[in-house]
Amino acid sequence: MTEERTGPERGVPPGSLVGRSIEEFITQLRGFTDRARTVAGAVPARLSLPALPSPPGAMSAAQLRAVAEMVKAQRASIAGMRAQLDAFDQQLAVFERVLEPLVEWSGTWARLEEAVGDLVRRDGGTPEEPGPDPAP
Repeated sequence: MTEERTGPERGVPPGSLVGRSIEEFITQLRGFTDRARTVAGAVPARLSLPALPSPPGAMSAAQLRAVAEMVKAQRASIAGMRAQLDAFDQQLAVFERVLEPLVEWSGTWARLEEAVGDLVRRDGGTPEEPGPDPAP
């Protein structure tokens, strides 16, 4: 195998805590990969190793692009809904302005009908003839 390079020749100051931590991590990682290679080589040919699934957090570029396009489409849909709601609000405002005079006219008409109804009920439709006064 190749010779491992450690220490100051990598450009890490020899006394630094971070440098030592990085070197320890690299050494542990190399040891793990060497042990994994050894174990993989010791497995009999008739026994196959299971395929490792991709990490659950990893997404391919195509998947990320699909998610980004979906989010963009949903935002465009929301923008369309906002435009429709704005148009509907404007239509309701016009309808409200049209209804205001009709409500006033309807109220006036109702008061007129009430006044005319009172006159007709008061008159009784035909003039009454004065009759004898009832006895007290």
